[in-house]
Amino acid sequence: MTLSLRNVGVWLINLENSIERRRKMESRLDRLGLSYTLFVAVDGSNAIGNLGPKVDVKAFRRNMGRPVLPGDIGCYSSHLGVWRELVGSDFTVGLVLEDDVVFHDEFPEAVRVALSVSDDWDLVRFCSVRSKIPITRKKLQSFRLNAYVGPFTGNAAYMVTALAAKRLLPRLESMTRTHDHELNRFDVHNYRLMGLEPFSCHQDDGGKSTITGEQFKLVQKPPWFRRLPYYFQKAGNYWRRWRWLAKNN
Repeated sequence: MTLSLRNVGVWLINLENSIERRRKMESRLDRLGLSYTLFVAVDGSNAIGNLGPKVDVKAFRRNMGRPVLPGDIGCYSSHLGVWRELVGSDFTVGLVLEDDVVFHDEFPEAVRVALSVSDDWDLVRFCSVRSKIPITRKKLQSFRLNAYVGPFTGNAAYMVTALAAKRLLPRLESMTRTHDHELNRFDVHNYRLMGLEPFSCHQDDGGKSTITGEQFKLVQKPPWFRRLPYYFQKAGNYWRRWRWLAKNN
């Protein structure tokens, strides 16, 4: 089924006090001619009392190799909140944007191309933090629709179908990883995670992340020898993702 922009709802995630970021994104979206819904991001520091019970702290440390941060919790909860709004809407697909996205000239075309092959993905990313060992599933004009054997993370700009969001939401209620890392477990959740390359936007927070702090100063990793279980798990993930992709070609 080929979809068009009429089928797409656009959500911008932005913390209430991040006014300058919101203004920049409003200008960027206006230039693209995209109307959107502003989703007021969850402030993990203020909401940790309510959200804390949904976070498996020990599992997060084991899976991420570091302690969970309030910003991690807020980001995770914000994306789930957008997904719930998508599921409750009349839109078939949601375009989810964080507030530090810089669009390239080809972004509108990338969205149209992705929509033209919506039967081939459940979630498609337009940029990434990491995108290792791509496997091209389909060539589309100047783009490639890729799956990834290696880590594929970063949730700054992606589209997700309402059907996939509805199916995945109950599985994501307990937080054991950051949201983008959880989505990288397509082999566990049995859904089609794709990237459209070359990526048509990038993330630029000016080195001042609202999650990890300026230059990652809030991230405190244990000594390397205590992170060994994390490294072993990462190595095994390559095999698990490759096996799923081979079976679901």
